[in-house]
Amino acid sequence: MKLSLIFLSIKNVPKTNWSSDTPLNFKPKLKTFILLCLGLSLFGFGESLLIHSTIGVSPWTVLAEGISLKLHWSVGFATFIVSMMVLSSWIFLKQKPGLGTLLNIIIIAGTIDLSLFLFDFSTNNLLLNVLTGILGVLFVGLGSGIYLIANLGPGPRDGLMTGLQRITKFPIAWVRASIEISVVILGWILGGTVGIGTLIFAFGIGPAVAVGLYLINEISLKPEK
Repeated sequence: MKLSLIFLSIKNVPKTNWSSDTPLNFKPKLKTFILLCLGLSLFGFGESLLIHSTIGVSPWTVLAEGISLKLHWSVGFATFIVSMMVLSSWIFLKQKPGLGTLLNIIIIAGTIDLSLFLFDFSTNNLLLNVLTGILGVLFVGLGSGIYLIANLGPGPRDGLMTGLQRITKFPIAWVRASIEISVVILGWILGGTVGIGTLIFAFGIGPAVAVGLYLINEISLKPEK
């Protein structure tokens, strides 16, 4: 079966020999910890590529970008503050953060600012910018694959989604869509960039995460030399 058909059939996050047994494990294996940090770094770098593309960013980065413009913060710092605010809502949703949840907030925000400081991939060529945006989505997908398989707790936004779903009893697709649409609208009002890149992310992130999960699982299944 071809890769294109295999990754689309993934229904659950795979378990590997380096996955944590529980999301609330604060003393994971060193390999798990390192791979978690790598996954979150790739995720943050992917988000920065979308910003570099100048054609539109992911929904939550639209909000962070809008806040950064209004308050003269860096996008990474705005992302950090937004993540902390979302995490604070977990108190009312009775959600418990894991090590991955906390590192998600720190590493992704830090990687975004570091990448924006060190690199400049933006051009006046629309095609190259679109390719940069697509590459950004692929990096986010790969990073998500590593991060999810590590199984050290959901990201702040995922916890918000599952918490609201549990309370409202609405289908998870509706809850996620409502959150993402609300965030995009608010971010756009504040001046965040909404465009082709936002649509590429919306339609491409699902398959990109599936590819990330498939590739990381396949690599993990290979016997160590």
